[in-house]
Amino acid sequence: METYIVRVNGEEFEVEIEKKGSQSSAPAAAEEPAAKAAAPAKKPAAAKGKGEPVVCGTAGKVFKIVSSEGTSVKSGDTILILEAMKMEIPVVAPKDGTVGKIVVSVGDSTASGQTVAYIE
Repeated sequence: METYIVRVNGEEFEVEIEKKGSQSSAPAAAEEPAAKAAAPAKKPAAAKGKGEPVVCGTAGKVFKIVSSEGTSVKSGDTILILEAMKMEIPVVAPKDGTVGKIVVSVGDSTASGQTVAYIE
């Protein structure tokens, strides 16, 4: 079973896909509880800030901060860029507003679903 992040109309979903023809045997069932138990540990503690959180859709490293605190942004504008697997992945504003607080720095590692900034 493999886990993927799928983005549909700007909304992200985590999906698990099982390869056709693979057998659902006892060893696979034994792995699932361990994976589910480890999943909460991947979620970082919520950062403190006002406004709507801006979350990253994938794990990576902060490559560049594009919008500084106090910058006016529109929905879909890039706040920062992550680097993951040699790809640059933009993290965008979820709504129109002002960047209130950026809670990461260039070079910081991020987890999927981690809050990296707030839009007021």
